[in-house]
Amino acid sequence: MYITQAFKWKHEWWRYLIGVILIFIVGWQLIGVMPIMIVSFLRAENLTEFMDSGLTNFASLYPAKSNLYLFLILSTFLGGLIGLIITVKFIHQQSLRQLTTSRKKIDWGRIFFGFIIIAVITIVFTLLDYKSNPESYELQFEAIPFLIMALISVVFIPLQTSFEEYFFRGYLMQGIGILVRNKWTPLIITSVIFGGLHIFNPEVDKIGNIIMIYYIGTGFFLGIITLMDDGLELALGFHAATNLVGALLVTADWTVFQTNSILKDISEPGAGVDVLIPVVVLYPILIGIMAWRYKWKNWGEKLFGKVIPPPETVTIEENF
Repeated sequence: MYITQAFKWKHEWWRYLIGVILIFIVGWQLIGVMPIMIVSFLRAENLTEFMDSGLTNFASLYPAKSNLYLFLILSTFLGGLIGLIITVKFIHQQSLRQLTTSRKKIDWGRIFFGFIIIAVITIVFTLLDYKSNPESYELQFEAIPFLIMALISVVFIPLQTSFEEYFFRGYLMQGIGILVRNKWTPLIITSVIFGGLHIFNPEVDKIGNIIMIYYIGTGFFLGIITLMDDGLELALGFHAATNLVGALLVTADWTVFQTNSILKDISEPGAGVDVLIPVVVLYPILIGIMAWRYKWKNWGEKLFGKVIPPPETVTIEENF
């Protein structure tokens, strides 16, 4: 139902091509990065320093744990989200609700459930690890910087994660699905692209390419719960909590978000089983919990079935 409902709106392939350009290139990579480019240019001592920083290394122009840099880097996703909303509304004449869910209205209970379940797990396991290995952490809490960072994070991290979910598990999932007429192809493509874009994160340099298993595996997890639940709600909540709790609770010198969090991880990150545990242990357990709570059925059909246009859209499909 989630992919199939896209047939109800303007869904020609060229609309999705234009949409990807407007959302990804114009909205996110052009308009979205303008504020950080302008501020970084003003902060650089000269043009050479600005050019040397490059689009992926503007952090070098800011002090460590800079709340200004956090605000600017998160605001880039606002450009992408605005581009996505405009594209969906005017190019596809589709509402944001119809991109969010196949239900008659957005289920906020599902969003909160997805948020709470991973937030609790993250907090509990971080505190347990802190108690068991206190030498691996440094308490760095400072009230004013933390409160400023918390305000920025609470406002902008959900916008960042929502953009990623709406673009990958929403827009691309529906667009690819109605193009290829099956569900497993968009699941694979969106998961690999989502994970692949994280290759530019500093964690990859620190831990190695093995961490891509985690990023791509996370993409598959979010895609599976979206298809099984016929909506983005669980994925929206899960993704927001993962990034938000992480930003507030613990940071490290080698992470993409270096924040004024409560704790700083000063240990050397593992590059083995620690990377695989979330993908092969935690995610299957979470899928099981969600499946039990929301009574998911017809797994084969929902994950590998065909995408068949409703009868009233067949004529439109044949004409283009």
